[in-house]
Amino acid sequence: MKRKPAHTPATPWRWAWAGGTLGLLLALLLVAPARWLAAGLAQASNGQLQLSDARGTVWNGSAQLVLAGGADSHDSSALPERLRWTLRPSTQGAALGMSLGLWAECCMAQPLQIQAAPHWGGAHITLADNQSHWPAALLAGLGAPWNTLQPEGALTLQTQGLALDWNAGRMQLAGQLQLDATDVASRLSTLKPMGSYRATLTGGSPTTLALETINGSLQLIGSGQWVGNRLHFDGTATAAPERVDALSNLLNIIGRRVGARATIKVG
Repeated sequence: MKRKPAHTPATPWRWAWAGGTLGLLLALLLVAPARWLAAGLAQASNGQLQLSDARGTVWNGSAQLVLAGGADSHDSSALPERLRWTLRPSTQGAALGMSLGLWAECCMAQPLQIQAAPHWGGAHITLADNQSHWPAALLAGLGAPWNTLQPEGALTLQTQGLALDWNAGRMQLAGQLQLDATDVASRLSTLKPMGSYRATLTGGSPTTLALETINGSLQLIGSGQWVGNRLHFDGTATAAPERVDALSNLLNIIGRRVGARATIKVG
């Protein structure tokens, strides 16, 4: 009695097919166009952060950074120079994460380095200490109230030991972020400049926000803190007696007005 020939297993072919498919996916991922990253950022920010005219790949590319008021807004403003980025896999301890480098020649002396690593229930993000300079007019693209204020001046952003940890939908901040607004002006006032100001965000439990005036005829002061994911802030805006008329329109916009003083309240 003759035996039937043994069935040749298809396993080698399956492995070859799987290997070819995996290789194709990896090749596609390596050359993923920059517009994929632009689409993801626009969706995640509800259209407020956009990468226009994106070129290159997800891993190494450039685009025009545009701030916009959102899906239903017609306000937008763009950086004068292109924003460039590099994205690479990285490790933080035993965790596999991503390393992002951002650089805009107009506004940064050196690239901003960001490390991100997922963990159970969230992610941990650290920013290398950095200083950058931005035109205040860029904020007008975000819509209200910035499109009404039409700010002018220079913004200097500094970070020191800044780290964010998301866990089960809650954010914990460590380190400090300082924003200096120098020679600020607005279309709502004939006084140019109105002053220079500093906002300091300090991580901890709770995370706090402090606003102070460096100099100027419009005095801004205030403090607040995050309770859960909401900011509670109280402050005041006061015009120098001889500048009340020049700052009147702006005081009316800032908050509840009593004479030369307006109350700032958030949350």
